[in-house]
Amino acid sequence: MASRPKKIVFVCTANTCRSPMAAALFRHALDAQPDSLKELEVTSAGVSAFPGQGPSSNSVQALKKVGIELSDHCSQPLSQELVDDALAFFCMTESHLAMLNYQIEPPPPNAFLMRQFMGDEADLEIPDPFGGSLAQYEACRDSMVEAIPSLIEVVGKMVDSAKEREAE
Repeated sequence: MASRPKKIVFVCTANTCRSPMAAALFRHALDAQPDSLKELEVTSAGVSAFPGQGPSSNSVQALKKVGIELSDHCSQPLSQELVDDALAFFCMTESHLAMLNYQIEPPPPNAFLMRQFMGDEADLEIPDPFGGSLAQYEACRDSMVEAIPSLIEVVGKMVDSAKEREAE
């Protein structure tokens, strides 16, 4: 019997700004959750990433302001291993979702926008702060933080569903 997927993958363009921040914020939020969620591996990747790049300095600073360390992040492109091990992908924009679906054959049914579960009034996309001020990175961080409670709920249901399938 194959083991159930255990990775949550956040996706952006170069994997140096948004997706590493989202992964670190989500990982931090999982610390307060039940063990079944704490077991998940949270990572990030980019649809156009070069491997081994560090995070942008403003990403590091924006997370440091909320007590989360990001300086040890190394960028990575999407890979077949990530696809095979992913419980879910959460993309920053519609274009990232489209690129993920274009790059992976067949397109993964478990790919979503990070903010799509927040309700009808929420902006679905997280704008790219690359090259912007620290305040723009902080606003980006805050838009991710808003999405995390809905993601915890969705991922919790995915984990429960995977456990039920595994038990059958």
